[in-house]
Amino acid sequence: MTKTYERFDFDELTPHERYKLLIGTVVPRPIALVTTVDLEGNVNAAPFSFFNVLTSDPAILAIGIENHKDLSLKDTSQNIRLTEAFTVNIVDDDLVTGMNICAVAFPKGVDEMQKAGLTAIAGTHVPCPRIGEAPAAFECVRHMTIELGRSRQIVLGRVVALHLRSDLVDGDRKYVNQQGLHAVGRMGGIGYARTSDQFDLATPSLEMWNLENEDQAAQ
Repeated sequence: MTKTYERFDFDELTPHERYKLLIGTVVPRPIALVTTVDLEGNVNAAPFSFFNVLTSDPAILAIGIENHKDLSLKDTSQNIRLTEAFTVNIVDDDLVTGMNICAVAFPKGVDEMQKAGLTAIAGTHVPCPRIGEAPAAFECVRHMTIELGRSRQIVLGRVVALHLRSDLVDGDRKYVNQQGLHAVGRMGGIGYARTSDQFDLATPSLEMWNLENEDQAAQ
């Protein structure tokens, strides 16, 4: 059966139409529940799903942060500019409700972590806290901020420390129990996905691939 495709020329779409197509197709996306502080030490917590790790040497994470509709900076962007630091907390099943409360558009100055009943634990390398209920938290210092027009920044953060729950890691081998992490990803719209359904698939060496295909050709 022949498959048919619909083409969308992005230059002909509105920003909202592009947004809907991107978040509906690039799934699931990991969630960064980002904690920052202002110069007075007031804590802000907000989730972002335009997030991923980019490289290990140096260890760089990237977060896409959209401005408010009036183009003013969100608290996360402003705090990172002021303190040059942020913490990325990984969201698991148990943290989903708290994460969603942190996404509420509370007025400036409201402590989202307090509203969500989450525990703030002081950072070791950065001024912002990590979330005690998170299975993992990356302390980051700002490496670079890329301005994309007037509406968005991409913040690159260099990881200076990782706090990982002891039952999830073999400290000697640096092996992370991904099944036990129970990480949650973002889908399109208001959808989310769990990572409990996993499978292993090793990439064959070139020699193994050639051998398998020679065997098939000989049959």
